[in-house]
Amino acid sequence: MRWCREFAADVGEDVSIDADSWAGTRFADKRYTFWETPDGTPVSMAGLNPMVAGQILQVDPVYTPSDLRGHGYAGAVTVEVSRAALAAGATEVALFTNAANPTSNALYQRLGYRPVTDWAAYDFA
Repeated sequence: MRWCREFAADVGEDVSIDADSWAGTRFADKRYTFWETPDGTPVSMAGLNPMVAGQILQVDPVYTPSDLRGHGYAGAVTVEVSRAALAAGATEVALFTNAANPTSNALYQRLGYRPVTDWAAYDFA
């Protein structure tokens, strides 16, 4: 839960995540993969959303704590969950990224992901 809270804060989401609220968050229905160092220390994580229309899996979130970044952990765990998605029968694997973040965008493109479209969410009151 701590890493999901940190991820939400990093991407500017106003989400309260604790043991009591976990089930109601967007993070609860994912399958998580953790990347570990040889001694078993978790250093990065990536989640997969449930399959959509029997063919599309979305990677979300990908997170590495700030003090562990720059070692390739996020790339490794993203490759792992992307391969797992394809092995599970997904014909497409998608992820959303912040268009203003050149680090993550460059990483995902090196891994084979390509920009498809811009996305926006609107709240009507």
